[in-house]
Amino acid sequence: MTFSALPFRSSLTAYEQQADDLLAAWRAADPEALRVFREHHPRFLDERIPWLPRRLSDAEVRAVRLDRSDARLATARCYSFDSWPHLVEWVEAVGRPGSTVATFESAVQAVIAGDEPTLEQLLQEHPELVRARSTLVTHHDPPVHRATLVHYLAANGVEDWRQQTPKNAVRLARQLLDAGADPDALAGMYGGQHATMSMLVSSSHPATAGVQVALVDTLVDYGAAVEARGVGEWTSPLSTALAFGYRDAAEALVRRGARVDNVATAAGLGRLELVRALLPTSASVDRHRALALAAQHGHVGIVQLLLDAGEDPNRYNPKGNHAHSTPLHQAVWSRQEEVVHLLVERGARLDIKDTIWESTPLGWAEYGGRTEIATYLRGQGEAT
Repeated sequence: MTFSALPFRSSLTAYEQQADDLLAAWRAADPEALRVFREHHPRFLDERIPWLPRRLSDAEVRAVRLDRSDARLATARCYSFDSWPHLVEWVEAVGRPGSTVATFESAVQAVIAGDEPTLEQLLQEHPELVRARSTLVTHHDPPVHRATLVHYLAANGVEDWRQQTPKNAVRLARQLLDAGADPDALAGMYGGQHATMSMLVSSSHPATAGVQVALVDTLVDYGAAVEARGVGEWTSPLSTALAFGYRDAAEALVRRGARVDNVATAAGLGRLELVRALLPTSASVDRHRALALAAQHGHVGIVQLLLDAGEDPNRYNPKGNHAHSTPLHQAVWSRQEEVVHLLVERGARLDIKDTIWESTPLGWAEYGGRTEIATYLRGQGEAT
């Protein structure tokens, strides 16, 4: 079977049929059905890390007895709803033309599909849409994210199946912002409250579409802050862009006025002399973060400077900077071969496993196809 999102405004019957087809495929041991249940049904997910499937064999997964209610729950969670009743509630609301939910959700669909004419018509007929917010009840934290239409342009923190970026995203952004949308509105995402900017600069979708930097500039043109807004992790756009590896977005933020005033952001950006100047008075947590970012972004001289200053290459990275892994893991994944060599030469352990996938740096290299780095690590005596 192939499980994919149904068209917008599909009937409840269509969702029920999708759940029934999923259950039938499960009973037939279809690999795609096993994947859907494994990745979306709560009984197969890690209690500590709610999005992570438990380490179960296909036989162990198949041994679990599932029924129609389980298939409906897994289906609902594929659409990011926390339960089948909340999916039903949404489907019925969307099916009522003219309802508040139907109008907002139609605008969301126009945004993610790049449908400028429909978005323009909706904004003209319903000018209040620029201040409207989602009412979906998801299985994320917090359950009701209350995203605005502008947040959907970031393709991050909203429903998984709606995280997509059209090529004309900049024009859509201007439509919304010209109509009065707040570029700094906060929504509940990843356990905190976030503005569109920090979600944008940590999202792969606008980067892949080639519009991430242009969207940064557009938001700033309309008054969006380049400094921290909100509550929780990843509220600083600059720090967030660096943490998720989007160097071009980080440089755009600096160009538009973001301050480089701590050793961590200076390290991530590769500003060696600034790191040297800030290091003596920097806080321990900033030094820790600086090593994580310098290793991830391949700044060999800064990594060496931080190691010389006493930073430990064998500490897990700080919270907000891939804390499940070490600098060596991140250097491997980012293909920073010179940094990998330097860290190993300076005592980085090869046997430390990350705390999510439980894999060594060599395991990461092999999984990610980092062939030359994998060969080097094997030569240092590491086993997977």
